[in-house]
Amino acid sequence: MPAALALAVTAALLVSRFGAADPTTWLLETVWVMAGLPLAILLRHRFPLSGLLCALLAAHALVLIVGGHYTYAQVPAGDWVRDWLGWDRNPYDRFGHLVQGFVPAVLVRELLVRTSPLRGSRWLAPLTVCACLAFSAVFEMLEWLAAVTGGEAADAFLGTQGDAWDTQWDMFCALIGAVCALLLLSRVHDRALARLDRARPAATA
Repeated sequence: MPAALALAVTAALLVSRFGAADPTTWLLETVWVMAGLPLAILLRHRFPLSGLLCALLAAHALVLIVGGHYTYAQVPAGDWVRDWLGWDRNPYDRFGHLVQGFVPAVLVRELLVRTSPLRGSRWLAPLTVCACLAFSAVFEMLEWLAAVTGGEAADAFLGTQGDAWDTQWDMFCALIGAVCALLLLSRVHDRALARLDRARPAATA
């Protein structure tokens, strides 16, 4: 499954470059995919990821790729939801930040469970949420840097759509995503990690 997901993400990334609404925004939004996918491939034998995490990372990559292709304020699916619900703005940006908390929560949880003494600890969940909020804050600072250096040219990347509280909403969405991931997927993730633990000795035998 991970190989098929990697191929699908790579194909989507290449296709998304053609006809991108704003090439600079496309690059800024998809650079995480360009960096993360090769890293996961290089470490696949030394530090293989659970099947659940691979699927979530692929889904997150597609969210970033779609946002990069259209820009977050102009994703057609977001326009449809906006018109259907009578909202004032395209909600794809909010959805993207929700995913920005949801998927990294599983990633952080997997790293902590496998590389620290926190497996089974009551501190695992709160520290995971804190890490996701820290990542969201760093991302918002990168957006601030883009606004300072790029001026109006960075508007497509920022995707504020005129909302003065966009930064706060983005971090709040990431918080909700991280909490939901832990509430919904912790047990599923534990089973995925158990399968990974069983498979690794067999793979190295």
